[in-house]
Amino acid sequence: MQQGIMELMWRSSHVSGGNAHYVEALYEQYLDDPSAVPDEWRQYFDQLPRPEGGASHDVPLSPIREQFYQLGQHRRTAQAVVDSGENKKQVKVLQLINAYRFRGHQKADIDPLGLRSPTPVPDLDLSFHQLSKADLDTEFQTGSFFLGMDKAPLKEIVSALEQTYCRSIGCEIMHIVDTEEKRWLQQRFESVRSAPRFSPEVRKHVLERLTAAEGLESYLASKYPGTKRFGLEGGEAFIPMMDELIQRAGGYGTKEVVIGMAHRGRLNLLVNILGKNPSDLIDEFDGKKVIERGSGDVKYHQGFSSNVMTPGGEVHLALSFNPSHLEIVAPVVEGSVRARQDRRDDPVGNKVLPINVHGDAAFAGQGVVMETFQMSQTRAYKTGGTVHIVINNQVGFTTSHPQDSRSTEYCTDIAKMVQAPIFHVNGDDPDAVLHATQVALDYRQQFNRDVVIDLVCYRRRGHNEADEPSGTQPMMYSKIREHPSSRARYIERLVGEGLISDDDAKAMMEKYRDDLMAGNHVANALVQEPNKSLFVDWTPYLGHEWTGHADTTVDMKRLQRLAGRMCEIPDGVEVQRQVSKIYDDRRKMQAGGLAVNWGFAETLAYATLLDQGHPVRITGQDVGRGTFSHRHAVVHNQKDGSAYVPLQHMADGQPRFTIHDSFLSEEAVLAFEYGYATTMPNALIVWEAQFGDFFNGAQVVVDQFISSGETKWERLCGLTMLLPHGYEGQGPEHSSARLERFLQLCAEHNMQVCVPTTPAQIFHLLRRQVIRPLRKPLVVMSPKSLLRHKSATSSLEELAHGGFQMVLPDQGKLEAGKVERIILCAGKVYYDLANWREENARDDVAILRIEQLYPFPKEELLEAIKDYTNVTDVVWCQEEPLNQGAWYSSQHHMRAVADMLRDGLGGKLKFAGRPASAAPAAGYMSVHTEQQRQLVEDAFNL
Repeated sequence: MQQGIMELMWRSSHVSGGNAHYVEALYEQYLDDPSAVPDEWRQYFDQLPRPEGGASHDVPLSPIREQFYQLGQHRRTAQAVVDSGENKKQVKVLQLINAYRFRGHQKADIDPLGLRSPTPVPDLDLSFHQLSKADLDTEFQTGSFFLGMDKAPLKEIVSALEQTYCRSIGCEIMHIVDTEEKRWLQQRFESVRSAPRFSPEVRKHVLERLTAAEGLESYLASKYPGTKRFGLEGGEAFIPMMDELIQRAGGYGTKEVVIGMAHRGRLNLLVNILGKNPSDLIDEFDGKKVIERGSGDVKYHQGFSSNVMTPGGEVHLALSFNPSHLEIVAPVVEGSVRARQDRRDDPVGNKVLPINVHGDAAFAGQGVVMETFQMSQTRAYKTGGTVHIVINNQVGFTTSHPQDSRSTEYCTDIAKMVQAPIFHVNGDDPDAVLHATQVALDYRQQFNRDVVIDLVCYRRRGHNEADEPSGTQPMMYSKIREHPSSRARYIERLVGEGLISDDDAKAMMEKYRDDLMAGNHVANALVQEPNKSLFVDWTPYLGHEWTGHADTTVDMKRLQRLAGRMCEIPDGVEVQRQVSKIYDDRRKMQAGGLAVNWGFAETLAYATLLDQGHPVRITGQDVGRGTFSHRHAVVHNQKDGSAYVPLQHMADGQPRFTIHDSFLSEEAVLAFEYGYATTMPNALIVWEAQFGDFFNGAQVVVDQFISSGETKWERLCGLTMLLPHGYEGQGPEHSSARLERFLQLCAEHNMQVCVPTTPAQIFHLLRRQVIRPLRKPLVVMSPKSLLRHKSATSSLEELAHGGFQMVLPDQGKLEAGKVERIILCAGKVYYDLANWREENARDDVAILRIEQLYPFPKEELLEAIKDYTNVTDVVWCQEEPLNQGAWYSSQHHMRAVADMLRDGLGGKLKFAGRPASAAPAAGYMSVHTEQQRQLVEDAFNL
């Protein structure tokens, strides 16, 4: 505590005491003209927080004091009425100012190659506003324009507008509804004409970072010509941009920065910003990298983490692993950031910053971009604003014609849906890039909203280094061949201003290459001995071999106490009638007066995990209530509509329980929860689909992350997916969670696929997922009709003393010696089979449930059937069609176990289920009913 107070005093001592008058004078000067104060003071004033509920910007007080002084010195006479013609022109000048704010970006010089077709912007012509050159020397009021003076000649106003909105930065901010945000942005750009004066030291540092960016690419190009690396040539300004973002964020007190990006420039970022050792990268190019386990992945998909030093202290950087599926990493990053913010109890988002880096074609083309923007201000997914950077090469693979690549003017137009400001900046103007970067981060910190920087640049080589681009973009690449690099142009500018010499620039490059060839770290701010408290310790979860067993028992008295607590609702909350009945029944279950149903057991599993110190997070469409009204973890007060969540009130100081209904997305939401789960290993993270069928809208997340993330990147993940599954006559889109797709992806113990059929099973399955130190994704084919099935119940004793059984043995009172047929099944069909057996008195058939289909429980299944020594037939029964469900992926396991019981028995394994079908289920109830009757009878009679 004392150290924190001393640090605060030290950091603010320069603006107090005897310095106060000096600082006040500087601030007055800054408000009048930000470029008139030293660079370090301008940055300090730029980052001052805005007063709560106050004006969007301060105004200098000295002109106001001067005006009152003059009023006191000279008695004013009544002012003559201004000529009405002048009034009209004054209005037109104000309209001209607004026109530049709205459309100046269309005239801005943001394309380094000059390929951008100039759009006629009549709004910016004087004549459009009934003004002419004859008015240029006339003084007009500047209105809300931050010119630094109340009145100015029209030519000065126009000149300032051109400098601000039509040079190297094109601002799109007028679509923002919030006036305070808009005025804040106008002040930041207009007051310095979008070109603040940076100190020589700052500009030399920018050149050094440009040198690093170009130096790495030229080194790799000469050493590995034609080798794929997705280089940054043409967009080198990205490196000083990232350097500034991280350093400036650290100055705000940020402790972690999480970055997502695709291929272009990734290796450059790894080496020059995150501090990956160049020798390690060279080993990867030389093919010397050896992986101990798993498949590994190509070098431009690899993630990395490190710590760097900033003005505000040490900052942890994490670059997310990503597949080639462009943009899908963005919601993964958001989920990882939210987990880190929750871990730090940082609801505003000041301590963890997300940065997502995009390509222009993908940003405009991929739907997950819209989904990620849509979640940015929602309760379940907001992260305090994301800085989006578009590395705009003006070409996607071989597509560059605007009429082919998008229907919008800019690739960034999608960001307007959330009123994010967009700064288009010329990648060949590093000073403009620096200014846009500073404003973007300051905006994010001030308003906690998304912001977009469109770094307009080019791609010096093809889509990759083995590609020849002139075949498809001949005009673009004829210009690129003649175009000097950003570094060369910046050197020319700095030499012309007398800040450096050509020899200084050469020495800078030579030093960088020497460090590179010596294998030295070239990220200047890298911390060699990082503060480990800045990131999560995964050590307790590493190195565990697969096991399906865990002690998930709970003391009965504790279980009943928790069950009672989770049913308590305060007096002021009026509960809806049907919901009240559910809670009344749960109180009876807690007392042992009713058998335990699914909703009670699932909710109690969450309560016990919270009691043991594990946070729980549940999201998905309708999860508060549950699609089928079984959960009701969120109680809605019928008096005022407020929500009460009993699981958030279990005990003082309890872990966080988060439950949110998601917006109508599968892809971005599931990716978000994957990112969250890979960052919060001690928590139960659950995503529930509204119907299991709908998960296929997020198939890319399952394929590229959930099923393969561990083997590709050694990324552990304990995410749980609840996918309602079962054939009940609801048609092709409300029956199947596509069990077969998950089983097809299963290998190397990469995930768990389970089909629990009793409340006790889901209770222990959810607890096992967290209590075991093993972290593997869990895919649950969860029930629908079983939620209220009269036979699908358990007892409190089964919850307290049992455990998750990977195979449930036959529940009938059969004589083992009489059993001639074994039916193996999974899921709801068990209850149909058991009912048919009872009705038809078939005591020669045993029915076993395989509750975990992967990893397949061979030993447990053999133990469950070993006493059936007179068996002659084994049948696998499923509701799904022959070409779907578990049959194709699991039959070899069943055959192997049957052969263990009796040699040759596995070869007799039979199938009972629906015939092969292109659709998952029938659309007509009559067809469904007949198919269901037939497959059940087949299981007994085939």
